[in-house]
Amino acid sequence: MILYHGSDTAVAEPKIIAANRMLDFGEGFYTTSSHEQAIRWARRIKQVRNSSKEIISLYEFDMDKAVQELDIIRFDSPSPEWLHFVTACRSGKETGARYDLAIGPVANDNVYSTIQLFEAGAYSEAEAIIRLKVERIFDQFLFHTVKALRYCVYTGYEHIEGQADG
Repeated sequence: MILYHGSDTAVAEPKIIAANRMLDFGEGFYTTSSHEQAIRWARRIKQVRNSSKEIISLYEFDMDKAVQELDIIRFDSPSPEWLHFVTACRSGKETGARYDLAIGPVANDNVYSTIQLFEAGAYSEAEAIIRLKVERIFDQFLFHTVKALRYCVYTGYEHIEGQADG
């Protein structure tokens, strides 16, 4: 399986990164199986860093082997369990540290608005899940440990404009 990481630089040696804000699954190295989502991340990083580059790093990931050898938490779609996990991670109550790898939907800006309304009590769990299921949601793979990063093998990068390099 191919995973992507969007940034303004190629990331040949992924590292566990302590974020400066609370993220969906906690600290680590975030990737996605969606090229489109990686482009979104690269564009966001470009803006935040006032950069001129949008680069997608590519990785080979052996899911079958990882499932056998890593402690993984996986959410296949927005669910009550996913909602509570993301809410806990984004509020700092959960770090995801007990897992090598977390896989599940991305709580992008639209999705996160629903999560905030759930946290505030404006939406019930059921209402939040219904609203989340109508959003177009991409996946994310968070490599939370150095052990997990061994399964994320760098294969090259590409500029978003389509010019590929290795």
